[in-house]
Amino acid sequence: MLALFLLPKVSIMSIQPVISCEFFPPKTEKGAQNLLLVQERLAVLKPEFYSVTFGAGGSTQDNTLEAVIAIQQRAQETGIGAAPHLSCVGSSKERIRTILQTYIDNGISRVVALRGDLPSGMRDPGDFRYANELVQFIRKETGDHFTIEVAAYPEVHPQAQDAGVDLENFKRKVDAGADSAITQYFFNIDSYLYFVERCQKKGIDIPIIPGIMPINNYTQLARFSAACGAEIPRWLKKRLEEFYDDSVSMQAFTTDYLTEFTEKLIKLDVPGLHFYSMNKTQPVLTVCERLGLVR
Repeated sequence: MLALFLLPKVSIMSIQPVISCEFFPPKTEKGAQNLLLVQERLAVLKPEFYSVTFGAGGSTQDNTLEAVIAIQQRAQETGIGAAPHLSCVGSSKERIRTILQTYIDNGISRVVALRGDLPSGMRDPGDFRYANELVQFIRKETGDHFTIEVAAYPEVHPQAQDAGVDLENFKRKVDAGADSAITQYFFNIDSYLYFVERCQKKGIDIPIIPGIMPINNYTQLARFSAACGAEIPRWLKKRLEEFYDDSVSMQAFTTDYLTEFTEKLIKLDVPGLHFYSMNKTQPVLTVCERLGLVR
């Protein structure tokens, strides 16, 4: 293992990057209690915001609303605001308008605007076909009330025709009024750097924040990656397969790996770090402790 990890903490920056964490809405009361505990423990990172994903079904969307309102209600005490995901596919303008007003009424001023996936069995895409249309609608309806985050795909959106088309689609979201972007997770830093470089050549100057996926379960990671187009390098895939059911050894390896990965991003002066927490404190908390990011 690299010598870096022989030390418990390695503070590598005098100016610390902005941190944010992502959760999915809990489906049970036990899940809600666990999420609250996770949020309390991750608060030592002083994240700028906690984002919550937005499901395709009605009950899941309600859970998202409950989760983000709970986060926002504690914001005065914690300093951590809520950033609900807002998916537009399959929705009407009236439905989106109502959701936005609910967020405004509850003091929420940041959203993550996404196209989303059409719910199973639903054929009508609704009033929105693409995320740039949602961004444009939010700006038209609410002006500058919301800070709007959008998605970016360093390794190309899985449904895009090619990388060029995907970049044009991203630019449309920026031109429509997006303030910053959060990337799909990746394990190849060069893909992120190349994407940022291509964006700059296109005149895209908003912050593009790398999304970081902790590795807690290889089978789950492989399934997610196949769906979203995130490439797992062959060496990493083979290393993870080696652990099989030895979860303790795998956790030790992946924590070391993610520490080094995150350190490399910080040294590149990325505009922030967005952790896909999977509603868990680990390994995010340990990685950040090692890098001196606990504030």
